[in-house]
Amino acid sequence: MSTTDEPTSRPRPRPTRTEPPAGRPDPPRGRSGGGPETGREAIIRAARRAFTLKPYAEVTMRGIAAAAGVSPSLIVKRFGTKEALFNTVVDFRPAAAELFTAPLPGLGRHLVLTMVDLRDRLRGDPLLRVVFSLGMEDERTLLRARFREQVTDHLAGVLTGPEARLRAELIAGQLLGLGATLSLHRPDGATAHTTTERLADLYAPGIQHLVDGGS
Repeated sequence: MSTTDEPTSRPRPRPTRTEPPAGRPDPPRGRSGGGPETGREAIIRAARRAFTLKPYAEVTMRGIAAAAGVSPSLIVKRFGTKEALFNTVVDFRPAAAELFTAPLPGLGRHLVLTMVDLRDRLRGDPLLRVVFSLGMEDERTLLRARFREQVTDHLAGVLTGPEARLRAELIAGQLLGLGATLSLHRPDGATAHTTTERLADLYAPGIQHLVDGGS
């Protein structure tokens, strides 16, 4: 494949060892969102949006470069191929590493606070692309497999007590629901004008109930 050609083949599901994503498709919720983007961050933000909104075969290196405001050669230098860039975009491990590090007694609140913080820093939800991806079946299957492995299975391994897998799936659903709510009601909804601490006061107890065992 040429470094800037527009390949039409779909990615082969396989483990990724690429760098963690830092895509930023959405504006921050009333916070600074950090400093200026690096070229790498701009590339991943543009790639995440492209792979979410278009089938893999329709995404081009040139298109991503144009959206990121960089040259196609810079993408090749940083990531090598479109497949490698796709594999970076579908990696949920960096988000999971931040979400699931708190002790279990306070994990529910930590999850809400961290989700909002990640959205602000990344300028986009770190998990929602698993729901809204418009890719072909192979891409959607890979994306969902990665989500189950890197998010749901990770969380199930952290939880203690009975039905850990079931509770992990329900908690993941709660996090996706939170992300969808924050996205749907920006920029003028009540959630956009509520402090993160207040969101945690209201939303975290239900998640913590599942963390504790749901009994």
